[in-house]
Amino acid sequence: MRLAQSSFVYFNHSLQDAIRRLHQFGYEGIEIWGGRPHMYRHDLDAELDSIKQLLDEFEMTVPNFIPAQFRYPSILSSSNEAVRRDSVRYIEDAIDNALRLGAPSVSLCAGMTLHGESVEKGWAQLRQSIVELLDYTDKTDLRLLIEPAHHWESTLILTVRDGLRMIREIGSERLGICLDTGHANVNGEDLAQAVAMLNGVPLHIHVDDNNGDSDTHAIPGEGSISFAPFVQALKAINYQGFVSAELGFQYTLEPDAAVQKTREALSEMFAV
Repeated sequence: MRLAQSSFVYFNHSLQDAIRRLHQFGYEGIEIWGGRPHMYRHDLDAELDSIKQLLDEFEMTVPNFIPAQFRYPSILSSSNEAVRRDSVRYIEDAIDNALRLGAPSVSLCAGMTLHGESVEKGWAQLRQSIVELLDYTDKTDLRLLIEPAHHWESTLILTVRDGLRMIREIGSERLGICLDTGHANVNGEDLAQAVAMLNGVPLHIHVDDNNGDSDTHAIPGEGSISFAPFVQALKAINYQGFVSAELGFQYTLEPDAAVQKTREALSEMFAV
């Protein structure tokens, strides 16, 4: 099992500095957050070569690209067609960045319908957006990964079952799931069962903790999640990808200590 960390926790640092620090703490991958000051749209085009050189120097890879989402600036499910189309174009920019960095996947958030709007219409709009993004990546091997959320973040795809329903409806082999342990815990999902359901589906893992009452993105071990059955379930399906920690805002002022503690927790959890 290879370990990565989302660059988001280095919200107050340059992306290059985040890469250097994660390498220092022994991470093999950096999951790049596509918001400012990191790789938002075309912000870092002039620095792209130096970023790739830095990754190569440290023998680090980008296991997944995370566009900044959750209502702003992207709502793929919007009933306002202008907003939906602009959201698709925004994700296309993120896809371009992912491809430039050699990332194998981009994660997608379903978003929310507005108060009083039809959930069925929102589902149809989201499905249309994902189909358009799959068409955009048709000549590539890039995978698009739906990230099931929770009721603070989505009215459409909260559980793994919801995500699998969308995958079945679209029917693309390049559409998969980004499973976030914290989201699943808030939803009351059994993580081991969720992993078993995803056997054979394109899969990427976000690891974070909470106490089940809010999505705090805490360091693994600082919440109520029992990770042992989850780890065994990943082994049972022979999961070979990265396990990527995704820490919350509360760590962004002093990220180094949190990143190091997370690395130690993941190393013990996955015996790496």
